[in-house]
Amino acid sequence: MKKLALHWQILLGMLLGIAAGLLFSQFDGGKTFIVNWIKPLGTIFIKLLKLIAIPLIIASLIKGISDLKDIAKFSKIGLKTISIYIVTTIIAITIGLVFVNVVQPGNSISAETVEQLSAAYNTDAGKRIATAESQKTLGPLKFIEDMVPDNIFSAASNNRNMLQVIFFVILFGISLLLVEEKSRKPLKDFFDSLNEVIMKMIDLIMLTAPYAVFALLASLIVETANPDVFVALAWYAATVALGLLSMVIVYLLVIVFVVGKSPSYFLKGISPAQLLAFSTSSSAATLPVTMERVEEHLGVDKEISSFVLPVGATINMDGTSLYQAVAAVFICQAMNYELTMTMQLSIVLTATLASIGSAAVPGAGMVMLVAILEALEVPREILMVGLALIFAVDRPLDMLRTTINVTGDATVAMLVAKSEGKLQDPKPKNWDDTYGK
Repeated sequence: MKKLALHWQILLGMLLGIAAGLLFSQFDGGKTFIVNWIKPLGTIFIKLLKLIAIPLIIASLIKGISDLKDIAKFSKIGLKTISIYIVTTIIAITIGLVFVNVVQPGNSISAETVEQLSAAYNTDAGKRIATAESQKTLGPLKFIEDMVPDNIFSAASNNRNMLQVIFFVILFGISLLLVEEKSRKPLKDFFDSLNEVIMKMIDLIMLTAPYAVFALLASLIVETANPDVFVALAWYAATVALGLLSMVIVYLLVIVFVVGKSPSYFLKGISPAQLLAFSTSSSAATLPVTMERVEEHLGVDKEISSFVLPVGATINMDGTSLYQAVAAVFICQAMNYELTMTMQLSIVLTATLASIGSAAVPGAGMVMLVAILEALEVPREILMVGLALIFAVDRPLDMLRTTINVTGDATVAMLVAKSEGKLQDPKPKNWDDTYGK
């Protein structure tokens, strides 16, 4: 019998978890059994995600920066590319924050359900309120001041200091680029190898995801048994989808008014890569097809595409960053964890910097979301509730946000090619026979 793909296993785990939660809620002792024997599996999974967060950022971010060695040859193109990628990421995060603050999907959960969740997961509401109040008294530049660590080992030992770790890693990566090749190579080889090992660790952790989803949702059902949780979840999914659709509109506006091409021309050219991204949830796996479509069908010169697209697959995660912003605020809304304006600004900063180190593979976005929530000092109990909520719809949203990531890469490639005079009309070929319409 052919083994089910991981995403189908996760979906099956989700459905079985909901069914088990509903079933065990009907029996005396059912809730106790789920809490004592099933819920720990979900707790272990959350710990594994938190365990891998800092190593992932260190390895991926240093690798991403050190891979920009060609920036010496393409200094103008490199600076332009990275600047545009950062701008589109900030736009995506801002769109996500606007949508989630306007729609407020987490507020559709009743106060009674929040109390049930808080009691079930032992969250301290008073401590949360005190933390939010203390944030209000801080100066406007306090969060920037707090980004700079005075001890990297101390910062790396606590996931709540994620921004400090990112600051050090970026400084380290830039410094690595500035030393001689013979001095840089051993360290680069080490971090390249470390990144491969971390990617394999993520693969191994994600193999437990179906069981973790089962455990998290089963425990969520028996401890709340309230339908408004699922209403809030539907609003959350709709908010993410609307934000991602808005990013497509942003890309098409760039294509029309800056690049000078029609939306149909762009979408027809990139659609096979979009479909592959949707099915694989991996920008890295889609990269060869993305490069072929951009070069042969959208007219981008190979010199541009060979630099812009691999860099984009590493550091440009518009869809993922938008989702992380919406998910972080949604979880805080659902659990009445107040976020100040300064804290929301820190989401923009953290998600933007984290996107550079976010691996282009399924599951990495969830790890980076944990990193963002940790940076916001969200308690572990709220983290568990929040991830249990959003896991139910994470797979289809992962497929959508990866599609946006790839679309953004192609848009920036055309934009850079246009600015460098390297954008031509593609040669007419009957590619549809090979790749499909």
